[in-house]
Amino acid sequence: MALIDPITDYSQTDPNKRFDEESNVASPVGAPRSTNILDPGFDLTLRPMRYPVFYEMYRDAIKNTWTVDEIDFSDDIVDLDRRLMPAERHLVSRLVAFFATGDSIVSNNLVLNLYQHINAPEARMYLSRQLYEEALHVQFYLTLLDNYIPDMKEREAAFSAVENIPSIKAKAEFCFKWIDSIQGLQKIETPDQRRQFLLNLICFATCIEGLFFFAAFAYVYFLRSKGLLNGLADGTNWVFRDESCHMNFAFEVVDTVRREQPELFDEQLEADVRAMMNEAIECEHLFAEDVLGEGVPGMSLADTRTYLEFVADQRLVQLGYAPEFGSKNPFDFMELQDVQGLSNFFERTVSSYQVGVEGDVAFDEDF
Repeated sequence: MALIDPITDYSQTDPNKRFDEESNVASPVGAPRSTNILDPGFDLTLRPMRYPVFYEMYRDAIKNTWTVDEIDFSDDIVDLDRRLMPAERHLVSRLVAFFATGDSIVSNNLVLNLYQHINAPEARMYLSRQLYEEALHVQFYLTLLDNYIPDMKEREAAFSAVENIPSIKAKAEFCFKWIDSIQGLQKIETPDQRRQFLLNLICFATCIEGLFFFAAFAYVYFLRSKGLLNGLADGTNWVFRDESCHMNFAFEVVDTVRREQPELFDEQLEADVRAMMNEAIECEHLFAEDVLGEGVPGMSLADTRTYLEFVADQRLVQLGYAPEFGSKNPFDFMELQDVQGLSNFFERTVSSYQVGVEGDVAFDEDF
């Protein structure tokens, strides 16, 4: 018996009933439903599917399954002990301190603010999968810290970086500013409330996942271009792919809202997005001053600033806005670390996977 395509084939489903969350009884399909993705409530009806693109994203995410146990950190330990210069060790120390809490902040925003307001069951399926992936990233970074920082006091300091390292604290405060902006909203009904939600989602996609983490990836791939910390780079390949999918989902939600409620996308919203992006660049530049403060050969603060502007322009374009900076990518090594690194990872570990990953990683699009 052939499997039914959940998106297009309704021939073996019962389209005559839906679940009414207010009365807790089955009611006819013709009963009122949410008409916009940001309408208050929890639509539970997957038939007919209003936003099949989110269900496809969910299925693609399942194909991208990986595990932390597949990553080999043994060479990294040798590099940390024998090959890294003091300035590079400082870079790595700051990087793992940021990683220690970064994805936990993302997970909190998913649970507290995004899931309850995106009113489409197929989209919430994707968010559930994303929450699993964020937990996987937390596990990866926890394993990273356990391997990289054997000293317990130093490890505790890394986990409390949002309190005791100013450059990381500034990034965390930027994140919390936008998370807290809608945390008290039980429903988003007015245009102003919906703009608040959009700013949270846009910050989440473009600044936190799309800038802070992509800047961190650049440091990782810079080290790999020098033949250092291949285990960290292998794991980052998988995290990079996850984060790219998370951003694409968020942008699709934004595009859906734009189609359904174009009046929300006024000049003020664009001005707020640009101000937010500039603030995020300043936070990340402060982190770069710290990370590169001891002088890392081959990576300058000026080039890092240009890279941040380049990434910010990519995010603005993805939102449908004109670029702000006109900067070009100064880091050639970003283009050298893409598919080859992931292919090598496949060659070592693909036999251990239950689910294969298809397609290519297009680094030129995401950076």
